[in-house]
Amino acid sequence: MTNVDLVFALAGVGAISAAVLPGVLRRLPFSLPLACLIGGMLLFWLPVPLAEPDPIAHRSALEHVTEICVVISLMGAGLALNRRIGLRRWSSTWRLLGWTMPLTITAVALLAFWLLGWPPAAALLLGAVLAPTDPVLASDVQVGEPVDAENADDEVRFALTSEAGLNDGLAFPVVYAAIALATVGGLAWTGEWALTDVLYRVAAGVVGGLVIGRLLGRLFFHASTENLRLAEHRDGFVALAATFLAYGLTELVQGYGFIAVFVTACTIRNAERDHGYNGILHGFIEQIERLFTAWLLLLLGGFIATGGLAALTWRGIAVALLLLLVIRPLTGWLAQLRGPAGPRERAVISVFGIRGIGSMYYLAYALGHADFGVPAEEVWAVVAFTVLASVVLHGITATPVMRYLDRLRGTPEPTPVGEGQGS
Repeated sequence: MTNVDLVFALAGVGAISAAVLPGVLRRLPFSLPLACLIGGMLLFWLPVPLAEPDPIAHRSALEHVTEICVVISLMGAGLALNRRIGLRRWSSTWRLLGWTMPLTITAVALLAFWLLGWPPAAALLLGAVLAPTDPVLASDVQVGEPVDAENADDEVRFALTSEAGLNDGLAFPVVYAAIALATVGGLAWTGEWALTDVLYRVAAGVVGGLVIGRLLGRLFFHASTENLRLAEHRDGFVALAATFLAYGLTELVQGYGFIAVFVTACTIRNAERDHGYNGILHGFIEQIERLFTAWLLLLLGGFIATGGLAALTWRGIAVALLLLLVIRPLTGWLAQLRGPAGPRERAVISVFGIRGIGSMYYLAYALGHADFGVPAEEVWAVVAFTVLASVVLHGITATPVMRYLDRLRGTPEPTPVGEGQGS
């Protein structure tokens, strides 16, 4: 930006939009992310002195802002889930993570290699960047407020929420593999990668999340004195403290902070499943998430409006559309065969694999660590178009599809954001 005052004004516009639009759009086939994306495009088309939002020139800033947005959304997703973790109870989640995600990575990487002509490292990176579903943009198809007990066992919302909560962290080993392939070459790095980037860092993320979550859950709900029992004080900002604490401590020991944050959130929720403080924590973190989402999508809209897709080719468009319309639906459907979801639920889970802020974070991170042999403008164009197509496709269809599914099952809609009551 060229004018600091203008920056503040735009930040205010984004914040007001994040507050007003969810209520306005709640019953319309038009999501908040889609509204912010279009708003950003219109804003940057106006004759005002705005510098182009360049993700290459401002790669480091974008990496950290998207990182914050993702970890905050992971805390919100974990706090919203009401099911205790288990092999059978989370069957849909394990199927999506164990089958859909690796199949998606493989399919996208092969498309990038054969159709786009990218080198193996760049192709693998694209698969890793676009495989995770997004916990930030998927609020319309996710579990609602923690107090919304009637929808706690909704298989569609549960599967999509839990999948998005875990697959962001699980994409990191593949991103590291792409970086190693670009910088080292060959396969000599695979042994250390398997031990460190896969086994140790995943385990550290899970263990760190469990330990921190149990300690915080005990502090929040079961501390010996009322002054330390934070649930009695009903301060929502504590959720932000838990997010940064879990993420920071786990990253300090080289674990995956994304996994740790989600596990921490689930563990805190398990400490007192029906306590109203869960709703307060979730409500606060959800508001911060919406704020960051609005800002980032305004900038993404500006990036698109100012020529960010100039390097996009028909082959890049084909990869994005094949991912959203063929690869994700097919792999999602196959992974759930004989699973707990019925045919209609299975179809919805398969289709709504939303891509968004997480993909932007991973790409910004990876491009800061290696040269992948493809112009950064081209990679950003493919990823940005995929996010754009996902926001448009899923933003228009999510509300009517979920309302139709709820009517067929005779279940009420999830509690809207901000309407849950603590107890």
